[in-house]
Amino acid sequence: MSSHPVHGLPFLPGNTYRDPTKSAFQRSQTLTYRDGFSRPLLPTVGVGRDPITVNQLSQAELDELANKRPTLTYGQAKQAPSSTFIPAHVAFDKKVLKFEGYFQETVPISQDEHYRVRRVCVYYYLEDDSISVVEPPVENSGIPQGTFIKRQRHPKNDNGDPYHWRDLNVGINIMLYGRTFRIISCDQFTKDFLESEGIELNPMEGIPNDPYTELRKQPQRTYNTPSDFDRLKQFLTMDRKVLRFFSLWDDSDSMFGEARPVIIHYYLVDDTVEVREVHERNDGRDPFPVLMKRQHLPKSIKDLKDTFPKCVLEMSDQEVTEWYSPRDFMVGSHITILGRKFFLYDCDAYTRDFYQKNLAIADLTPVSVEKKVIEEVKQEIPPYNGFGLLEDSLQNCLTLIPKPPKKDVIKMLENDHKVLRYAASLKFGIRNTQEKMHVDKGSVEVGGEFTDITTPPTELQTTDPPTESAKTDRSSFNMVSYGTCSHL
Repeated sequence: MSSHPVHGLPFLPGNTYRDPTKSAFQRSQTLTYRDGFSRPLLPTVGVGRDPITVNQLSQAELDELANKRPTLTYGQAKQAPSSTFIPAHVAFDKKVLKFEGYFQETVPISQDEHYRVRRVCVYYYLEDDSISVVEPPVENSGIPQGTFIKRQRHPKNDNGDPYHWRDLNVGINIMLYGRTFRIISCDQFTKDFLESEGIELNPMEGIPNDPYTELRKQPQRTYNTPSDFDRLKQFLTMDRKVLRFFSLWDDSDSMFGEARPVIIHYYLVDDTVEVREVHERNDGRDPFPVLMKRQHLPKSIKDLKDTFPKCVLEMSDQEVTEWYSPRDFMVGSHITILGRKFFLYDCDAYTRDFYQKNLAIADLTPVSVEKKVIEEVKQEIPPYNGFGLLEDSLQNCLTLIPKPPKKDVIKMLENDHKVLRYAASLKFGIRNTQEKMHVDKGSVEVGGEFTDITTPPTELQTTDPPTESAKTDRSSFNMVSYGTCSHL
């Protein structure tokens, strides 16, 4: 139920009353749609369909009242004349923004350069937002030049949005067909156009130097007195003149290494070096004599970068700072050739005369490199223990599994049934037996055996392998020992 104040009384509690007969309290609708557009409406009745005593101004009336003051001050606004429409291909015809830049091209296989700097000009055509890249020609460059990328619109991102002149500036990189182009400068028209459009240009940059171009530049001419040495004279006078050195390559430190003799030839005609092996009969090696073919031998080399492909490219003369000369080959010194150390121990007569006449070096004494003969350790044989024969006991000292001693079969066959008979008497032993005559086995006289058939050792027998009594021990008036008795 709504309450209304009594006319003339303030709107305070107790000064209002309610109409008990009123039952409608809805508000009138002021927002509606017409022809698909939303439109506001002025309320015609109040809450509960009560009449409205105050008129409400519309938004249009409010806007009109707000604009009355500037109209009265400045007068009625006049409509600006419409400009004539000019299409872009007419307004920007023959207007091109020119930028200068470069890109770096990688050179994968080259010992002179690793990358190449190529200068380009980037043209932006304002009429259709297309871009072309042209490489200015360089005399005697050996590279196809001219139009590098033909005129077309290039996307700047994955969405396919093309490059616009607002995206271009000095000192930035742009990507065209996978190549990164660096913009370093622009012409005066491009500078004025971008500044008129509110774009602040970055500072101009310079193009970096190309390493290969700098390398090919001719150095400053120097005036030095030419040397008296003439290459043509060397070719004519030193032809077939070779210095010969006898050297030794000692590879004993490595596994299965040994000292191998080689011959080093130094050719005076072109200062080349050759290394040849010295083969012996049945040395177990392939009969290929050349250890290093004839070539110029570098003595010192520049420090190369880690990126230099040593496995596929050979070193050029530019990496070598010094070559080997005859002064580097001295008898009694070591020389390193391609990582191998050789010891020069001798030279031939012509080489010795060459050093004395041309280099004033007379001390070329040969160095002995003969190996010391290793003495074999003599096996010590223990003394005879009295068991078995001497030959049988000796086999226990020679092998782990004893074998029966070998007999001289040829001697047995040749001397079969051949007996030498001697007359002997006891030199020492039983009393009154010196005058008795003894006959060896086979005598016709009656008597017993003094000793059985055996091989008696000599009188000076030691613990060495036994030495049998020879025929010379049985000559006339010689002393022969049998056990503890001596016979004359």
